[in-house]
Amino acid sequence: MKSARLHPSFSVAMAGLLAAISTAHAAETTPPAADSTKAKTKVKAESIIVKGRKPASVASSGTKTDTPLIDTAQSITVIDRHELDMRGVLSLSQAVRYTAGITPDQRGSTATRYDQFALRGFTVPNFLDGLKLQDSPTGYATAQIDTSRLDRIEVLKGPASALYGQSSPGGLVAMSSKLPTSAQSYGSLTATGGSFDLYRVDGDVGGSLTRDGFVRYRLYGTVNGSHSQLSQTQSRRYSISPAVTFGGDGNTTLTLLGNYQDDPQNASYGSVPLEGSLRRAAFGRIRQNFYDGDPNFEEFNRKHWATTYIFNHKFNSNWAFSSRGRYDDIRTIYESVYSEGVYMDADYVRDFAQEALGNFSRGTAYANERLKNLAFDNQFTGHFSTGILHHSVMMGFDYQQSRATEYDGFGSAPSINVLHPIYGQTITPPAIANHYITDQHQIGLYAQDQIDIANFHLTGSLRNDWYRSHQQDYIGGSSSSQSPEQITWRASGLYHFNFGLAPYISYSTSFQPQSGITSDNGGRTTRQADPTIGKQLEGGVKYQIPGLPILLTAAGFHIEQTNVLTAVPNANYSVENGKVRSDGFEFEAHVNVYKGLTVVATVSTQKVRDLSTHKPLVQVGKGGESLFAFYTMQSTPLKGLGFGGGLRHVASSYGGTASYGDVTVPAYTLFDATANYDLANLGHAFRGWKVQASVRNLFNKRYVASCYGYAPYDEWCWYGERRSAQASVGFSW
Repeated sequence: MKSARLHPSFSVAMAGLLAAISTAHAAETTPPAADSTKAKTKVKAESIIVKGRKPASVASSGTKTDTPLIDTAQSITVIDRHELDMRGVLSLSQAVRYTAGITPDQRGSTATRYDQFALRGFTVPNFLDGLKLQDSPTGYATAQIDTSRLDRIEVLKGPASALYGQSSPGGLVAMSSKLPTSAQSYGSLTATGGSFDLYRVDGDVGGSLTRDGFVRYRLYGTVNGSHSQLSQTQSRRYSISPAVTFGGDGNTTLTLLGNYQDDPQNASYGSVPLEGSLRRAAFGRIRQNFYDGDPNFEEFNRKHWATTYIFNHKFNSNWAFSSRGRYDDIRTIYESVYSEGVYMDADYVRDFAQEALGNFSRGTAYANERLKNLAFDNQFTGHFSTGILHHSVMMGFDYQQSRATEYDGFGSAPSINVLHPIYGQTITPPAIANHYITDQHQIGLYAQDQIDIANFHLTGSLRNDWYRSHQQDYIGGSSSSQSPEQITWRASGLYHFNFGLAPYISYSTSFQPQSGITSDNGGRTTRQADPTIGKQLEGGVKYQIPGLPILLTAAGFHIEQTNVLTAVPNANYSVENGKVRSDGFEFEAHVNVYKGLTVVATVSTQKVRDLSTHKPLVQVGKGGESLFAFYTMQSTPLKGLGFGGGLRHVASSYGGTASYGDVTVPAYTLFDATANYDLANLGHAFRGWKVQASVRNLFNKRYVASCYGYAPYDEWCWYGERRSAQASVGFSW
């Protein structure tokens, strides 16, 4: 492959921004005058703040401006750095487990190389620093952000295409990187060890490079690894992220952020047959550490490097401009032996006496893939008044292009016995069957007006997207193209009573391009499928107790996704008559460090159905409940000791169709525990030292997290996470 080069427009943009910041610094001598109008005193600045940590009561994902959650007419869950550290979170999948509306761990604890969960019934995209993390259209070159890099995570629920372009009806996850802060000097070093030979070393250092703080830096990184829950497999990761900010606390700032992440090993994507895991077989249950692959043909090597810029300029106290861009380069090499999910002799599961049986067939997969993605987002924000109307307006333009190349092939592998597996077998690599090159482009223009009329908060957003994609298979000789144009919008209203209650209602839309061939005339002619269209009506109420960091939210929603492809039996095309409906209710309560107490409580219920089959969506649950509480002693000899725990109840989910009929994955309830201690309370000599310990699945409950049945071909299941304990010691300054 050719070496990666930065896109020319990226280089030009960077040069212009550096010139602009130098000029702006020379001109900034006095701060802007204070403004007395209501619109100008509201905190609605651009979403990236380099001076310090954003409070958990404020979010930017819903409006692309920093808006208090109590004044945002949409459901948003904020998971800040304090909560991530408190719970000992190691991945995005773990981070969202205490979020209402999430169906967690759709591949159990096996396929940890990806973060796989559903929000309100739908798979959702991830954004980092306001820019989408584009996935490879053919599947394997997908970024996974190590949570040690993150300062906060926002889970935005419901369609958001009016601001972000192509997206899911379920919402999106917006992650924010750690950036330089205003502290003169700071740092931390933490070592962690735990179950399955877990090891981690995380470092974070930063401060000012100039006496006046005009240039600030931050450098953080991690080295970590562990054995997998499955035998024969392990993971390793190395990541480093340098960042520098020019401009200090002035009106013009430029942040440059880099990252390099190397995952030379990443466990397995394996599964277990449904018979013997979800359903008890004659021989009992399959071991939780059973590995269906082979070490001789198991590789997932991913290298991801990225460079980002974030530019902010305040023209005056009313108007500002923001621009950001990122270039991602992801390479993966994937080799795997996988279970085909069905025993070669089905009688074995009923007659244990036939010990010669018990094998199931396996396949092989190989892929070598590279994804290069370039994304920009530019916006003007302003504040002004027209009579009693106070406006916060935003006008933006974004652009994204990606190019993905893939060589792949699939073959067969020797069978394996579920009770007496033999590893180290001779595996024949599959022949290369496809050579895909996929080019995608998206251009979006959007505008938004947030209008305040006394305690009324009205928001309107409108966007037009132009999307085009072309995929060519240079071995198979096939190609497909699409170039849809789509308008999406959102409208919402909220009234914030002085005593803290805020009822709201909102309507929003989304679109998602989809691959596939469809026909409108019974197959006489075919065409590329149109995008799916999503729409949501949400109503709810929020209550912020005045003067206290306590927020209660309750919301009901109705989502419809149309233009979903439905396969036509014995045909090579589909029809666009599918429709998915998601209805639900969610409640969340957040107490964000009040007198040492932190509480997160959620209740959710949802019904997600494919109206073309009249069945639930596969691997989507019916909701659940969770409670996490943590308390830090404020006085007494135990001052500085923090302890807490959590309960997670995940309702049952639909697992598709097996040979015996529809599959239901039972509900399960898990308990977590965590504790930490600030050793500074032992004396000045221990200042900066802290110890922490946490346990997930405290009582080591055995459970199946999800299944995927497509009888008679595939009947796969995934075990959930076994008890996992970890402890760390860290020093910060």
